[in-house]
Amino acid sequence: MEQKGKKELLPALANSVPALALADLSGTVAPDVARFLELGLEGAENTRLGYASDLATFESYCTAHQLTPYPADVATLAGYVAHLANLPRKLATISRHLAAIQKKHQMLGLRSAVGSPALDVVLKGVARVVGKRQKQAPAFSVDDLKTAIKSLDLESAAGIRDRALLLLGFAGAFRRSELVALDLEQIELTDAALVLHMARSKTNQTGEVEDKAVFYAGNPLFCPVRAFQDWHKLLGRTSGPVFVSLVRGKTAGDAAPTTNRLSDVRVNRLVKLHLGEKYSAHSLRASFITTAKLNGQSNEFIKNQTKQKTDVMISRYSRLGDVIKYNAAYSLGL
Repeated sequence: MEQKGKKELLPALANSVPALALADLSGTVAPDVARFLELGLEGAENTRLGYASDLATFESYCTAHQLTPYPADVATLAGYVAHLANLPRKLATISRHLAAIQKKHQMLGLRSAVGSPALDVVLKGVARVVGKRQKQAPAFSVDDLKTAIKSLDLESAAGIRDRALLLLGFAGAFRRSELVALDLEQIELTDAALVLHMARSKTNQTGEVEDKAVFYAGNPLFCPVRAFQDWHKLLGRTSGPVFVSLVRGKTAGDAAPTTNRLSDVRVNRLVKLHLGEKYSAHSLRASFITTAKLNGQSNEFIKNQTKQKTDVMISRYSRLGDVIKYNAAYSLGL
């Protein structure tokens, strides 16, 4: 999907592939090989769009200071990093800008100064000033979630939908983009669990199917499987998007599901509405990981649901930084 007003991240590659990509291929490739090379270099669509915005900012900076953006030398990049840090921008934002610049150089067949020793030193200096701590969506507790579910009007379509969204999002450790993209065809109900066949995600861009399993709960009110079944019954169809908007009926409080997917923004707002303003859709995933860690689950078991690739990401997503609430000193037996 094209977005007006944004510069294209990638150049047209109809007749050639960047030289750096051909270093191990003797400089020439068949058209079908070139197509796969292009796809491999481009990356995910959301990443492309984010990079396009960052590159537009970088190019404007270079124009204003009469600098050459491609290829950009170390001095240009160091000046740009300092510029972003003085605005100020977070370290993660600055790193994303540099990643976009590096990708653009790769696509143009140019060598990038991103990652050079001098630039790394500049980034270390920036880290000392702006800090490395990012604002993260907090994790809610299971009791918080149960309180939110109890407050829903389960006689209404909105209440039935939102119960399914919250419970499935939490129990499945979903990203909001995955909830938005979820289709009924991907869901299989078995005697043991609800199995969700995920064909593509942020960490799985190749399309290989990965499965999530959501299990029955003892209390029907808090059961993600039964919550989905109730919402599915109201949807009245076997294909298409799972989480959709509602259309108001003729009588007050009456509503019916449409076939229009909820947006990322709408999912985020629903989480805030029911769990509190400080939370976000990202809290669904963070809360699953935090709860699982507190319950003694291994990283391997957690990754089986989250589909994260490394233990580092599990540590990053868990919200166990409260030194008073989560501390081994509680178990000293004094």
